Amino acid sequence: MNRTIRTIDDVLALMDRMFASDADRWTGNASTWWDGFYADRSKPVPFFVPGPDESLVSYLDRGLLRPGRALDLGCGPGRNAVHLASLGFEVDAVDLSPAAVTWGEERAKEAGAKVRFVCGDAFTSPEVAGPYDLVYDSGCLHHLPPHRRVSYRALLERVLAPGGHLAITCFAAGGTGSDQSTGSDQSMGSDKSDEELYRDGELHGGLAYTPDELRWLFSDYAEVELRPMVGQPPGGPLFGAPFLLSALFRREGATA
Repeated sequence: MNRTIRTIDDVLALMDRMFASDADRWTGNASTWWDGFYADRSKPVPFFVPGPDESLVSYLDRGLLRPGRALDLGCGPGRNAVHLASLGFEVDAVDLSPAAVTWGEERAKEAGAKVRFVCGDAFTSPEVAGPYDLVYDSGCLHHLPPHRRVSYRALLERVLAPGGHLAITCFAAGGTGSDQSTGSDQSMGSDKSDEELYRDGELHGGLAYTPDELRWLFSDYAEVELRPMVGQPPGGPLFGAPFLLSALFRREGATA
């Protein structure tokens, strides 16, 4: 059959195929790649640390977030999910990678934290069901191709409660950031335009966002805070890297 487009999902699937198969980090087919990424837990990957994001801790310490139902989107090894659960949140944590989910389950057990882990695609899994008072995303959005922002926003529309919060940590535009915790410069995230990404057929490791681009993407949400992440010292209790942006938005509506 040459005519394959009938629904929006058909369009999105077609655009998925415009990227090289080895560039896929967002569909169920990417689980094998992520399993390989998480296979060696001793790798010096910054976010393999057990501690939560410094921005998340800051939101909680200042009372910007309060316990409720939370979804950790692209949870990886579960460090933020475990922290939320330890503070009384009812947490669902979803990731494509079985290896990441297994690691997260081990961390939750060690911490005595109750987290419901879901292995699968958050956009399609029936196990990801709101309403959630908090959707927490530390590193998911920046691995999505431009057209999958449509899926991302549709997910939020479906599962985030009116008055609920969306918290995002993603690559910051600018190419290179100086990490005060190590004294080194790190280049993270691509500043290429959406059009260039399709021409290249790859995402170049992830998309970098400016503060104004995040504000535009979530312009129907109220901005609570948007700032660079604060770098954290090696071996410290929290995770933070200045090549990342942290943003907290509130969905308009009644308080959840």
